[in-house]
Amino acid sequence: MSSLSHTILKILSSDTLRLASVLSLDVSTARIEVQCLLQEVLHVQRAYLIAYAERCLSDSEFTHYCILQQRRLAGEPIAYILGTREFFGLNLKVTPATLIPRPDTELLVELAIDRIPLKEPCTVLDMGTGSGAIALAIAHACPQAQVLACDASAAALAVAEENARALCLTNVRFVQSDWFASLETQQFALIVSNPPYISADDPHLVQGDVRFEPVSALISGPDGLNDIRQIISQASNHLQPGGWLMLEHGYDQAVQVRSLLETTKFEAVFSACDLAGIERVSGGRKIA
Repeated sequence: MSSLSHTILKILSSDTLRLASVLSLDVSTARIEVQCLLQEVLHVQRAYLIAYAERCLSDSEFTHYCILQQRRLAGEPIAYILGTREFFGLNLKVTPATLIPRPDTELLVELAIDRIPLKEPCTVLDMGTGSGAIALAIAHACPQAQVLACDASAAALAVAEENARALCLTNVRFVQSDWFASLETQQFALIVSNPPYISADDPHLVQGDVRFEPVSALISGPDGLNDIRQIISQASNHLQPGGWLMLEHGYDQAVQVRSLLETTKFEAVFSACDLAGIERVSGGRKIA
């Protein structure tokens, strides 16, 4: 193909349809992804692609673009290809060592912020922090809070710490811990977590982005609730009286999670719906 055919406009037109077809994406999503790949190759903002749609890519730029495009066509998540993902207004580094932050999880952050006093110190624990998305979003929105983020994965913690440095956040610290194992007797006003909650035989594990994400951040036993059970059973030991525990969970797990919370003597147990109307987060308060 002649280099004259490698214009931004022609690439957007042809590769949007190709990406949509191969990965079963809607056309608008596919177009955004092609734009993101072009932005990465050309080091430009999206507005540039519109203003200079007739610009031809150089041979080296087109080669670089084709390499990224082939990775995406093979199903690799766009977040891993670009190495970043936006979450709660923050641009975060992500790697295959971390789960990709998703918009659904912003609900957990919003609910946490609602329970953090505006002008008083507050201690928050984010369990299984991964890229640090939840902890960093809370720390950024609530500078009065002191946030501790833990993860069993040293590789994930390294990514989270790098994100914290890039965002210049000083009210968050990190510790390697398999859930509560390394936290001794520490207590918090609020504990939040987006733990693994997919069952081992879930068919979604061989579809889409999750094929490339760390299995340890996804699967949790035969029914997907092993880690949630462990967190709920031990959380009271690490919550201050009146403190809140809130967990993200699967689309069909809200009833079971509420039952686990109630059985463990949490009060004010609730579930909250995401933008799709799905009960996505459940929580409760330790009796004061």
